[in-house]
Amino acid sequence: MTPAATRRTSSRRRPPRAASTARSSRTTAKAKRYIHFFAKGKADGDASMRDLLGGKGANLAEMTAIGLPVPPGFTISTEACQAFYTGGEHLPAGLMDQVRAAMTRLEKTTGKRFGDPQRPLLVSVRSGAAVSMPGMMDTVLNLGLNDEVVEGLAQLTNNRRFAYDAYRRLINMFGDVVMGVPHERFEEAFDTVKQRYGAKLDTDVPEEGLVELCQAYKRVYEGSVG
Repeated sequence: MTPAATRRTSSRRRPPRAASTARSSRTTAKAKRYIHFFAKGKADGDASMRDLLGGKGANLAEMTAIGLPVPPGFTISTEACQAFYTGGEHLPAGLMDQVRAAMTRLEKTTGKRFGDPQRPLLVSVRSGAAVSMPGMMDTVLNLGLNDEVVEGLAQLTNNRRFAYDAYRRLINMFGDVVMGVPHERFEEAFDTVKQRYGAKLDTDVPEEGLVELCQAYKRVYEGSVG
């Protein structure tokens, strides 16, 4: 074989190797594990994994593994956060696919469905870190509620006031924590409703007042976010 022939042969073979390398790189990226599940006495982790799962996640995994009655859930690892910031504040490849798979698993574990008014699955999202940071972490409660699901929750619990109190907390927290709506705008809306019903405390607001408050909160959200 002549040198020229050797070069041509090498040239023809390079693209498949490059494509193979690219596929391998994509596969590695997709295979990165960001989700660690815990439920029914089994957990993808333990108390020693604080750097990966954060303090809350590691402790939840440990408590689940030793048989304590911990509600099922999953932890998104600190590696996902690191990848987000090193990747220009873009979610890392494959993360949302893993989140969806974990939510499906959570539905099967609980017998409930996210967004289903008949058997609603509500979840809370809590931030964490490897070291304790009291008062510094954000929380969003009652994810899964919407205008239809809140009525289903009211029927299931036979407590419409409770359902709408949970719903107004979701709108407030999601607007404030996730979308950056100034918290005082929600407080102003709450004060207006309290004055209308002559309520001194939040707990004095009646059921119909909380229904009105949810509508007021949505107007605050839409006015700020669009």
